[in-house]
This record gives sequence, C-alpha cells and structure tokens, in this order.
Amino acid sequence: MAQPQKPIGIYYEHPEWFKPLFAELDRRGLPYEKIDAAHHLFDPAETESRYSLVVNRMSSSAYLRGHGQGIFHTAGFATHLERIGTRIINGSAATSIETNKARQLSLFASLGLKYPKSFVVNHASRIADAARQLQFPIVVKVNIGGSGAGIIRFDTLEGVEAAVAANQIDLGIDQTALVQEYVTPRGGNIHRVETLDGKFLYAMKVFTTGESFNLCPAEICQIPEEPAAEFCLTEAPKKGIQVEAFTPPAEVIEAVERIVAAAKIDVGGIEYLIDDQTGDVLFYDVNALSNFVADAVNVVGFDPYARFVDYLESQLPAPAAAKAPVAEAAVASVTE
Repeated sequence: MAQPQKPIGIYYEHPEWFKPLFAELDRRGLPYEKIDAAHHLFDPAETESRYSLVVNRMSSSAYLRGHGQGIFHTAGFATHLERIGTRIINGSAATSIETNKARQLSLFASLGLKYPKSFVVNHASRIADAARQLQFPIVVKVNIGGSGAGIIRFDTLEGVEAAVAANQIDLGIDQTALVQEYVTPRGGNIHRVETLDGKFLYAMKVFTTGESFNLCPAEICQIPEEPAAEFCLTEAPKKGIQVEAFTPPAEVIEAVERIVAAAKIDVGGIEYLIDDQTGDVLFYDVNALSNFVADAVNVVGFDPYARFVDYLESQLPAPAAAKAPVAEAAVASVTE
C-alpha cells in the first residue's frame, strides 16, 4: 500500500501573481500548501521535509511591497531543503543568480555572451568613476531589482556627479549596483524568452516607449510612481503595452538554454535586446521567477501553467510503499 502523497509546497510572496498556478493545481486535485515567503520560519535541525516538492516563487521585487527580508531568508531555506534531500524547483543556485545582477553579468561573460558594457559598484562615490569609462547615456541599476525598479538614467557626467553630491542615488537593499551603458533597442522592443525544464517554452517581443524602466516584460508588470497604487499589467494589451509572440533565431534559443543550464533554473525567463547601432544581441537580465504572460492562450497559443504543472508532476517522488506491520512480517518469514 502506498503512503499518502505529501503536499507540494508553493513558496511565494506576491498575493496575486500565482492564482493561475493554484487554479491549475486545484483543477488536477493535486495536494499543495501555500507557504508565505514573507513571514516564514524553518527548523534547520529537521531531517525530513513535510513537502514532497517545494516550488520557489520568491520575487526579487518583494522589497517594493515591504518584504525584502524574504529575499535573504530564501537563500538559507533553499540551502536547507537541498541538504535534507527535498527537491526544490529553482533552488539555491537559481536564487543566487536571480537576486544578483552582478552575478548575471559574470554568467554571461563566462558563456561568451554579450551584454551592455557595465561596471559594478558598492558605493555611490564610485559611480562617476565607472561612468567616465562608459558612453552616455548610462543607467544605474540596483543589484537586487525586480519589475524594473531602481533604475536611473543619466545623459551627462555632470548629472551623475550632481546626483552623487546631493546623495540622491540609492544603491538598493544590498548597496550594490550596476553602472551600465544605455542601449537603444532596435525596433523599440525588448525580448523575453521563457524556459521550462531547461528548454525553450515561448518568447515575446515587448514594445516599449523607451521612457520607462519600470517594466517586467513577461508578466507585463509596471510599478507606477505612487507605491500605494502598485498594479500589475497582466491584462497587457488593453493597458497600452504591445506584446507579440515570436520565435527567436536558433542561436538565441541555444544561448538562452545555456544560460538557464548554467544557472540551474528549472523555470524562468531571459531578457535581451538587439543593439540598434551594432545589431548585437545583448543579454541583460536573468529571471528565476516567471509569472507567464496574461491571456497566454491567445498570446502564445497555449496555457503555460498547464505545462508547468505537468513538469511539477514529473518531479514528484515516487510514492513510498507503506511498511508492513511487524507481526505480519514475522508470520511471512516463518511461512517461507
């Protein structure tokens, strides 16, 4: 007799993004438990998890909702789960890449892939030093971002120096940032390639105005200037952002699959643009959190949540056989 299946743990922080995932799990009757990543505790002495599988859906933009502590806590929780042998979707390696843009650039470099010329700083006093070695315009990006937050554009060195002198630049929750050349994307669009189980799932072109950096292309989320009015543009086109599905060139798909393999990302999205001046493909962001595009059936032709849950089912451990009672086992031994 098989023992009852432990629930799947869905470790998440955003209150709205994962409703389609929960709906698909409910539809299939799969046991799962919601784990609040913003208010969590775990026992490092435990040797067995209560979950058959844990799905890590922690967001790097959590600090925008007052949950920055969850970002750092997740690293320890993921490491703990791996130590006790619990399968975690997007584990500690994926988390370390998702939450560190400096690591992302190093990953691109290690794979021989191009990205916008950048420097990494850990103090605002070094931003101007980095800027002098770049072509303007430039952007300063916080190391732990999310939804395009914490990006500032400068058109002149004088502007950089004035902002630094006035203490107007916040380097974010880990006080680390990229100083990066701003690249005009060809066609006014950026590209997001979604992957599942290390393979290409679908891709989208997102057409931007070039005026706002507060954009996360896959789920079409935008953070307005007023934090209290935060909303997610999961309705996409009717909110004024044009999105279209497309198939990237084979060499781009191959590069994306190499990125997610190196980052150990089970499900995630890679963003790139095409430099309007040079035609180069420039990678610029790695996301281990994919909410998928809204109205996916109409946009990309299928429901990615259904495929995601197919994958989760494939990762569940085989049901363990229940141990026979001691008395019955003894009788069986005598009979033999």
